[in-house]
Amino acid sequence: MTLLWAQTLKLYKMIVRNKEELEILKEAGKRLRTVLDEVERIIKPGVSTEELNNKALEVMNSLKVKPSFLGYTPGGHGRAYPAALCTSLNEEVVHGIPNENPRILKEGDIITIDSGLWLEDICTDSARTVEVGQVDEGVKKLVSVAREARDAQINTARAGVSVAELGRAVENLIKKNGYFYPEILGGHGVGKKVHEEPFVPNYFDPYFKHKIKEGEVLALEPIVIKGTAKVLLQDDGYTYKSADGSWSAQFEHTVVVWKDGAEIIT
Repeated sequence: MTLLWAQTLKLYKMIVRNKEELEILKEAGKRLRTVLDEVERIIKPGVSTEELNNKALEVMNSLKVKPSFLGYTPGGHGRAYPAALCTSLNEEVVHGIPNENPRILKEGDIITIDSGLWLEDICTDSARTVEVGQVDEGVKKLVSVAREARDAQINTARAGVSVAELGRAVENLIKKNGYFYPEILGGHGVGKKVHEEPFVPNYFDPYFKHKIKEGEVLALEPIVIKGTAKVLLQDDGYTYKSADGSWSAQFEHTVVVWKDGAEIIT
């Protein structure tokens, strides 16, 4: 989620309050994991991003869930998102549109697949970066650090911890490895809406004072860029690319936060 979108949100965040709600959330996470697994299964050189979106829709239909991205209009945005899946290839950082000017995957690429779905009145959100065929060692490291950054944030999350501290965990790891993070993009609350408060930065800033409550549901999604912190919004209104064309990687889980830590839902 962008910081700009976060600033348009009304005060709302999902708190899991009973066993029934938790079970729906867990089932939604399980089904979303299946969707991404099936999409990842067909990723190879020669496949188009549109084919990946079609596969996501096919699996969602078979699982009897609704895509939460398709038709979604973030606050202040001019048009609805036109796909069930975001596909961000190489220098595309987030929110790449798969079915408008589709791109063909090539050996050595990396692609982030990001999706969400509704089960009853609860939605989940998850993303992963996938290597296309054989990639070079530098790209492997970028992907690995992005996965570690997500895990570091998850391991830091517990009731009473501020979202600024979640940001610190990511920032320290990314800087240690010589990479960068976009300040305007970060995680967010999720559950009853696609995007909820709070915004979860991927860097430390004491401005972000929100302390996580027990039962709060968050989508944690660190983004790691190889060569720059600057990202540019493209003419399609959704896709962000790195300003210098350097590649990026991202991993995201929906989690529910308890006193003793975060439970992974997706």
